[in-house]
Amino acid sequence: MIETQFDDGLLTLILNRPDKANSLTKAMLEELDTAIATAKDARVVLLTGAGKVFSAGADLDEARAGLATDGVWERLSGRIAALPCLTIAALNGTLAGGAMGMALACDIRLAVPTAKFFYPVMKLGFLPQPSDPARMAALIGPARAKMILMSGQKIEADEALSWGLIDRIVAPEDLLMQARTLASDSLAAKASHVAGIKALVR
Repeated sequence: MIETQFDDGLLTLILNRPDKANSLTKAMLEELDTAIATAKDARVVLLTGAGKVFSAGADLDEARAGLATDGVWERLSGRIAALPCLTIAALNGTLAGGAMGMALACDIRLAVPTAKFFYPVMKLGFLPQPSDPARMAALIGPARAKMILMSGQKIEADEALSWGLIDRIVAPEDLLMQARTLASDSLAAKASHVAGIKALVR
């Protein structure tokens, strides 16, 4: 349910469970984690989804069985954040719950105009994954992070852009093309150069 494509330094990972709003199972999360852990030759990693939703978060049945608090979420987002290459989340639709962690860990976030962003941990009675609140607050500030995490606010794309939660709004038909355009300079460079500039920005 994770489609993997590798082409000349570009690793594309596609959440491919559109009939279930790309809700994530433990197996899918482990597959993503393994793909990223072994992405040694990638100069750009691109995350996107099939269909009209990026991800609804955890699969509900597995969430009730313990997936919502499983350490795999934190391990995955930490691995994405630590990558020395450029990471882009091309959000083809709504991003919800624990799936937000992988997008927050990326360097750049693009989204379609209809995307919405929410993380309903307060209502569901779970804590967010440990690194997610700090990454969110670094992008949008602590008060707005609390609006999402503690007040359960659902943020639409225009507001997410003005806050800095996403970096650009792109028409659905142009989303992957725009992501690849942003990736082009890094793909044309040596991996060590990409890593060196990323280290300087950090």
